[in-house]
Parts: sequence; structure tokens; C-alpha cells
Amino acid sequence: MLKDGRSNLPWVEKYRPATLSDLISHEEIISTINKFIQEDQLPHLLFYGPPGTGKTSTILACARQLYKPQSFNQMVLELNASDDRGIGIVRGQILNFASTRTIFSGGYKLIILDEADAMTNDAQNALRRIIEKYTDNVRFCIICNYLSKIIPALQSRCTRFRFAPLAAEQILPRLEHVVEAEGIKVSEDGKKALMTLAKGDMRKVLNVLQSTWMAYKDVTEDNVYTCVGHPLKSDITNIVNWLLNVESFKETFEKIQELKTNKGLALEDVLTEIHLYVHRMELPPRVMSQLLIKMAAIEERLAAGCTEKPQTAALIAAFQIARDQVIVEG
Repeated sequence: MLKDGRSNLPWVEKYRPATLSDLISHEEIISTINKFIQEDQLPHLLFYGPPGTGKTSTILACARQLYKPQSFNQMVLELNASDDRGIGIVRGQILNFASTRTIFSGGYKLIILDEADAMTNDAQNALRRIIEKYTDNVRFCIICNYLSKIIPALQSRCTRFRFAPLAAEQILPRLEHVVEAEGIKVSEDGKKALMTLAKGDMRKVLNVLQSTWMAYKDVTEDNVYTCVGHPLKSDITNIVNWLLNVESFKETFEKIQELKTNKGLALEDVLTEIHLYVHRMELPPRVMSQLLIKMAAIEERLAAGCTEKPQTAALIAAFQIARDQVIVEG
């Protein structure tokens, strides 16, 4: 706790949903799991989907609903990627927990394997026998980002639920709840910027909100983008303006490099924003398709680890070729 009585927890943990009714999305999944719990028919679970969509929060809320606080630690074993989960841990800690019954509390235990896509194939193969052998005594919940990293034998033993990225209308009520509870000032364009950056990740929304508020004490679109080093709309407008209107290749290159250096921008972020901007421009279809193909190739090279300067030059060249084609076709 801080001196003024406020909690010093990050907002992500401070506002983590405690019960199933607090969760803001995936109503079908939550109602299905609720039904399982009410009828005492909980199967082994496999939750998968991108980060920040409520997978861990959902199973922890289930665990709180299933067990009393005093028996929680004896009944729930949670392991994530920071714990060693090689074959030794599966045969040791997980096997011991699964094979021992609790004397005083009836019912089954719960083993939560978070970020299970980081487990080796050997560990996953060792786990499948334990899941079958100790079903009377324990339920497993396997959580991962990539379903393809989980072996088919484990997938077939679990009931699968996909947690999709959250929609803006699902994020907004929870965002407004946090804003109200913390008593902070957020503009409408600031909220839109948070949701644009997050791409359906609730955790990212709260992290960026807290960082921006701590840094600027005012959450506006420009402050949000500046805080995370994302290009501002005005920066993208300037860059596109230079690409389309400045005749000199050298001058355009120097201007873009100066802006990137001063504001600490990554070419990949700039390219993504330019791509969205280009779609709103009126260009002949052939010129548009050629330009987008060249931009896609630049993005691929950046993703492969190429340095930014040659790719910046390639971007300027792509726009100069597009300009020349427009003049010829015009």
C-alpha cells in the first residue's frame, strides 16, 4: 500500500475479474463452464487464443467458485512458463499432486497449466497418461496461445474453448469502470487510441492507460501514441505528403530518417499506418496493387531482420514509381 492508502498494484492485477460474473466477454464460454460447475460435471479444459483475452482470469474465477479460500492452495496447482515444466516436473510435482487425495475436503483438485505451448513434446506425452489415470481425483486446465503447439493426444482429452480477441464494445465498459475508479481524465480520442493499439488485448489497454496517465496525467490520442512510441496521425500525414510531393529522393529520405530518430519510431509501425492511409487514397487500381505489393515485400524483409535504412529507401522508391505511373496513366 502507498502512504495515501492507494494500492500500488498494477491496474492489470488490481482490476482482474475475481468471479465469473465480473468477466466482460465470451458469455457462451462462461455460461457453459458455469453449467459444468453447477452440475458437477467439469471436464478437462483447454483454453486457447491470443494474450489478454481472459483465459487465465476465467479459470482462476472458476477455481474461486469451486473452492473455499482456506482450501484453495491445497486444491489448486498453478504452473506457468516461468516454472520448469519439463518431463521431470510432470513426473514429479504434477504426478504427486494428481495422485494424492485430500483427507478433509471432497471433490477433485484442479491443475492449471498456463502457457502450455512452451512445454516440450516429451512433457506433453508424459502428461496424457496422468490425465487419464487420475481423472477421479483431478481436473486439468491447459491454457495456450497457439493450439498447434499442443499435441493432438492432449487436445482430444480436453474440451476446447477458443478465446477470441475482445471487441471494442466489450473493452469499453471495463475501461470506463477503471477510469471512474481511478478518477483519471481520458478523452474520447484517447479511448479510441487505446483500443486501436490493443487489438483486442484487455491487458494491453490497461497497461498503456496506466503508463500514459503516470507519464502525462492526461490520456489523449497524442499522449497514448507518444507513450508507446507509435507514430501520430500528423506524423503519418507528413510522411505520406513527403513521399507523394517531394521531388528529391535524398531530401525525402533525410526528412523521414530525422522524424524517425527524433520520435523513436520503428519503420514497421510507420509502414502499417501508411498502409491504412494508402487505402483511403484514390489511385488507379494497377498503381495501388503494385504499391501494396512493394510495401508487403518491405514489411516481409523487416520481419526477417533487415536493417531499416535500405527499407526506408525502398519505400520512397515504391512511392516514386507509383507517382510516375500515375503521371503516365493520367
